[in-house]
Amino acid sequence: MSPKIIYNHNIMTCTHDKVTGNYLYCGRVLGMTGPEDIIQLHPDLALEWPCIRDHYRRIGLEHTETVIWDDSLDYLEKHDEYARSVFYFGDTVQVHQARQAWFEKLDPAWAEAVKFMNSKNNFIQLAHELGVKVPETLCFSSKAEIQPSASLPYPCYLKPAISVDGVGIVRCEDAAALATALAAIANDIPVQIQAEVIAPSFLNLQYQATPKGAERLAATEQILDGFTHQGNRHPARYTPWETVDPMAEWVVEKGIKGIFAFDVAVVEGDNQTEFLAIECNPRFNGASYPTGIARKLGITHWMHKNFKTRFRSLKEIELGDLEFNPETHVGAILVNWGPILVGQVSVLLAGSPQQQAQLIDDLNQHL
Repeated sequence: MSPKIIYNHNIMTCTHDKVTGNYLYCGRVLGMTGPEDIIQLHPDLALEWPCIRDHYRRIGLEHTETVIWDDSLDYLEKHDEYARSVFYFGDTVQVHQARQAWFEKLDPAWAEAVKFMNSKNNFIQLAHELGVKVPETLCFSSKAEIQPSASLPYPCYLKPAISVDGVGIVRCEDAAALATALAAIANDIPVQIQAEVIAPSFLNLQYQATPKGAERLAATEQILDGFTHQGNRHPARYTPWETVDPMAEWVVEKGIKGIFAFDVAVVEGDNQTEFLAIECNPRFNGASYPTGIARKLGITHWMHKNFKTRFRSLKEIELGDLEFNPETHVGAILVNWGPILVGQVSVLLAGSPQQQAQLIDDLNQHL
């Protein structure tokens, strides 16, 4: 029997202030919950609840109706009888790390595993130790260690060791561009320089931590706008689980819980295809929520995509024939519905690639 879970997917301890409506993202986990669970939602979403509940009822998506209209993480301690599910088990935002200490007290092993794997520099070091293939990467504790006269790979990417949603990552064509990028970042943060990888696609390989080890969950292809994640497609053309299996098992042994994932570049050569691990997301990610819904509803072919809309309430959205039909397994499902308050939603588009394309066209006109 599955344990009852309290879901708090407030992302405010792991987000950038440039993300519009980030405090509203907590609602996207609703479709993954079960009837016996509890979900915490920001009170600003209360007026949208009847609409998302009715949408999920019509498409046959079971979920909890036990809601705490407060997204404070403190409730995780008040419900010890429930297993905990959070977006990110730690804090990368607070300067003095008061909340990080709280997570470390709540579950020391989980917090330490997340903190370690959230560093791109730690990821590269561990990959070398475990024999996981990665791009050519140079790691530094600060930009002061970088010698401009050194032989560096160009084009390259300058990356903060800790970054969310691609924030702070800069492509550098040559030494002059690198010097400009270095001048714009803080003096005391760890960074890395990574050789550019020419890849037609990037994969997201999701795992679930279980008592038996790392369980393979879903392989999806990423939809990117520059370095920013915009969505995912399933099924992916490639499923190179063996590329990162050793690292997945390692992080579960260290104590991580819940869902985590790896970004993998697909490098197609004349005679073979190579897979290079780019980073670990030691947390839920954008692909996790549509994956959870698709698994519950038995949807095998889908795309998850972000949309901008003129509407500011779910009451204004009438999907009609575009709504997911549980008999045909084709149609649109609202996933990240909270940001409707700021004119954004994310949608799972179920169906063949042709049906997905038609749904995108229809939704662009509808929204």
